[in-house]
Amino acid sequence: MSKPELEFHLPTGPWTAPAGAVQGVVERELAADGSGTRRTALVRWEPGTDTSAQGVTRHDFWEEVYLLEGDMHDLTLGETFTRGSYACRPPGMPHGPWTTSAGVTMLVVIYPVDTYPET
Repeated sequence: MSKPELEFHLPTGPWTAPAGAVQGVVERELAADGSGTRRTALVRWEPGTDTSAQGVTRHDFWEEVYLLEGDMHDLTLGETFTRGSYACRPPGMPHGPWTTSAGVTMLVVIYPVDTYPET
């Protein structure tokens, strides 16, 4: 299954809290394949959001993240990332937990592990 064909448009979908997300996190889905394994979304964290309670995160899918505005502080690395920062995380890569002082808006793309089969 693939994502829909969409020409340039202004996304108007609702901002919703993702399942299991901490308080202050909302997302607007831009495109999805319907199975939940291929998605593109804008994700917004309100100022002061803290994911410490969730600990270090690992996914069973690929995740690409591009920070559009604001900041994210990685508590494990002790480093703050700002607008223009990019991450490409293969399945199983540990990351976070995170805090944000100013809030952050990011573009997030996820896709399944079989997208890039081992050679």
